Amino acid sequence: MTARARAPALADGPAAWARLAAALGIGIAGNVGMWAIIVILPAVEAEFGTGRAAASLTYTAAMLGFGLGNLVIGRVADRIGFAPALAASALLMAAGFAAAAASPTIGVLTAVQFVIGLGSASAFGPLMADVSHWFERRRGFAVGVAACGNYLSGAIWPMLLAGVLADHGWRAVCLVLAAAVPAIVLPLTLAMRRPAPAALHARATQAAADRAARTGLPPRLLVGLLFVAGIACCVAMSMPQVHIVALCVGLGYGPAVGAEMLSLMLAGGVVSRLAFGALSDRLGGVRTLLLGSTLQGIALLLYLPSEGMTSLYLVSLVFGMSQGGIVPAYALIVREYLPAREAGARVGLVIMGTLLGMALGGWMSGWIYDATGSYRLAFVNGIAWNALNLLLAVTLVLRSRGPRLPAAVHP
Repeated sequence: MTARARAPALADGPAAWARLAAALGIGIAGNVGMWAIIVILPAVEAEFGTGRAAASLTYTAAMLGFGLGNLVIGRVADRIGFAPALAASALLMAAGFAAAAASPTIGVLTAVQFVIGLGSASAFGPLMADVSHWFERRRGFAVGVAACGNYLSGAIWPMLLAGVLADHGWRAVCLVLAAAVPAIVLPLTLAMRRPAPAALHARATQAAADRAARTGLPPRLLVGLLFVAGIACCVAMSMPQVHIVALCVGLGYGPAVGAEMLSLMLAGGVVSRLAFGALSDRLGGVRTLLLGSTLQGIALLLYLPSEGMTSLYLVSLVFGMSQGGIVPAYALIVREYLPAREAGARVGLVIMGTLLGMALGGWMSGWIYDATGSYRLAFVNGIAWNALNLLLAVTLVLRSRGPRLPAAVHP
């Protein structure tokens, strides 16, 4: 029997789904490096006596490390395999959280957040790229599930850490995470040691070449457009995600209410990523990106008239359910239009763009708040960036018009 005939049995099979289950656990634990600083941000600001913009730089540093890590770890995974890269990243995160707990100044804490973000990146873009190699018919759904680990991490960890923060402070939170992350991630790394069969790589590469020829876009230009689109969508996305806790503190609702809204937002994002993932197996990544960008813009507009607690809870849920499918769509587009052997590096580069957008947007919103005393113009700024993302998504849809090839090329 030829490798081509065996490929359908390997794709979307029991081994693929078992790997996806392990990936979800890794995502939940590993992505805490992205969310922990949001939870402790008001406490950090109070202890060091800084302004909102300076405190937000700790998050910006985490996102810069997270973004660079997606590219670097993605390339390393392409060369030596995902499992060893993941194990090293878990140990790096543990060291980073331990150093954060001992940080004497806001400057040191900011530098350490970069290290934490760098290690945490293995549980996002490189993880999605790894999972995508094992699926053909349900690739979009599988990538969406892997990406859900990021939002589940943001929904679960703030609630788990709230008591530690209230009783023992933000430094204790860092020590808890220094122990918890390697304890969870390292055992799950064992499930990721097997590489994807070469037959699946070959089939995916041929399908991607066929789709890419239809667009007329050189690979570097396509990746460049996705990189800019990622920055734009995530500058917009960062406003509610990064500043919802601080917004609630400013409105007098307290950090606990803000943490609940963040958890509700990210829980909605989990539902969104699953739904958009399933939908993307029918629509393709480009059209899924357009739909997600449109819905995110509408949700951001709904924040402008909302200041009551009930309305903020509702809009936060709507926002989460509107935008969750955007970032996984970038990974899916890369897998649909570019060679499989470059997946780790290419997905990592595009995801780095989204995280640079989160970093820029997180800082920019804090700066606007310091300048105006309100988050209203920060929301307007996010809406403008979302419009740019929408324009780029429309451009990609127009360039990829025509009969869509199926996710898998069957023999």
